[in-house]
Amino acid sequence: MQDVLEETAVNYESIPTGIEGATEADDIIISHRAMEMIKSVRLQNKVQEDFFLRIATRGGGCSGMSYALGFDNEVETTDRRLGTENINIVVDAKSLFYLMGVTLDYVDSSNGSGFVFTNPNDMPTCGCHG
Repeated sequence: MQDVLEETAVNYESIPTGIEGATEADDIIISHRAMEMIKSVRLQNKVQEDFFLRIATRGGGCSGMSYALGFDNEVETTDRRLGTENINIVVDAKSLFYLMGVTLDYVDSSNGSGFVFTNPNDMPTCGCHG
């Protein structure tokens, strides 16, 4: 995955988690395709500019983590604000750990389209590899 990111360095943004001791490999990566789609969804739904993109995780059972995206203007004291000049993100404290090293992309193919999270640290937790 890192080789792919290095080849397309201009096509993504790397967002440091701000966690003490974290390295660049722990950054949250968002592709420009995903950022453009997030902007498009924001415009289509008339989401105000003061709303953050909230990224969250939930336990996914034996198939690994499940991820959630949404717009939110309420920030809890335990939330972490992240971002770049192009995108403002908020992540709850529990999810932040699980988002380290994650890549968010938007895929549009013959199999369908949507946001795709790739997590090099997410492994199935049972033998079914569900």
